[in-house]
Amino acid sequence: MLLTHSYWPEHSPPQRRWIALTREFVRAGWEVDVVAPVAHYPRGRRELPRRLAGFAFTKQTGPNGETIRRVPYLRHLGTSSLARFVDQLFSAMASVPAGMVGKRPDAIVATAPSLPTLATGFVISRLRRVPLIVEMRDAWPDLARDARIVQGSVKSLVERVVEFIQQRAELVVTVTEGFAETLRARGITNVVTVSNGLDLSSMPFLDPPALESDVFRALYLGNHGKSQRLDILIRASALLGEAMHLTFVGHGTSRPQLVRLARELGAPVTFYPSLQGAEVIEKYREADTCIVSLRDDWKSFETTVPSKTYEVLAIGRHVTAVVRGEAERIIRESRGGDIVSANPEAVAKLWRELASDRSRLSSGDGGRAWVRDNADYAKLASLYMNAVSSVLPTKPSRSKGKDA
Repeated sequence: MLLTHSYWPEHSPPQRRWIALTREFVRAGWEVDVVAPVAHYPRGRRELPRRLAGFAFTKQTGPNGETIRRVPYLRHLGTSSLARFVDQLFSAMASVPAGMVGKRPDAIVATAPSLPTLATGFVISRLRRVPLIVEMRDAWPDLARDARIVQGSVKSLVERVVEFIQQRAELVVTVTEGFAETLRARGITNVVTVSNGLDLSSMPFLDPPALESDVFRALYLGNHGKSQRLDILIRASALLGEAMHLTFVGHGTSRPQLVRLARELGAPVTFYPSLQGAEVIEKYREADTCIVSLRDDWKSFETTVPSKTYEVLAIGRHVTAVVRGEAERIIRESRGGDIVSANPEAVAKLWRELASDRSRLSSGDGGRAWVRDNADYAKLASLYMNAVSSVLPTKPSRSKGKDA
């Protein structure tokens, strides 16, 4: 049983990760029940047809044959962090009765950073007497302190609850090895790393950008929040002026301020809403370089890798990497791009150099090879299933008529 705050047919980081993992689990003969709210991401309200978004306390069949048990949500303004948390708390509470019906699972996976989901997973696992697997997709609760959600020397209630659940889970899954080491240092021994990734077979490999162009084009695709410090990119583009164009695709709490900053600076920036499928590939095709960015003044980000990193590497575009720690290591190992400091002058300097020597934009197939070896969901799912099986008292349930 998977407990998550976002799932198909939404387009979100947990949805992308778990729709791929679920597909591989089902192919291996595992039965999967998903408990998730009626689809309402990212704007805090249902915008999809009800037959796709689902109805509260009803069942759907997912695209991989999994069972989806829908729970209610609280309609809210999608840009409000507090409203999102209250919504997640409400859905997490509603997930308890939903998780108590149906066939008893062999194990429960509760995926964060929707922290209320962890508590729900703990409650259901104890009521149904099955192992709990806690998946930490971000470095919580460390990230809460870096973001000043938690302040002071005394541990907050949130930190205590998260650590309580981590310590009592049969398995903790992280998406980076750095955060796994952090948890082991705190005495949590049963920790494995199953990174984010992608379905490599569905991702094209693009030809390199043209060697001649009058305009240098950079692309950022992803969340527009405090964690990314995207104002640095806008200020860098303003320094280059008409010699370049910067494209933002996505949404997030900082988007209104970013639009306003670009207007005030007269920066060559175009904003697009979230895109999917062929539209995303076309934006990649137009770009000379693609940006992955995390602010460098939050220590927890040393053990964080933006999920879009794998996509940019796989598609073959040069990476402008405003990152450090584990993400920086991946870019260097794959030779997928350039590491640059988190300040506008440094970013502008790199882009000037790339524009004057466009041969550097051809990053080769090293990035795609790295993804194939380290971040293809077909391999990651096998690793995940082995980890889950290791904490089960008996073999997991198999679907009838399917081979293991």
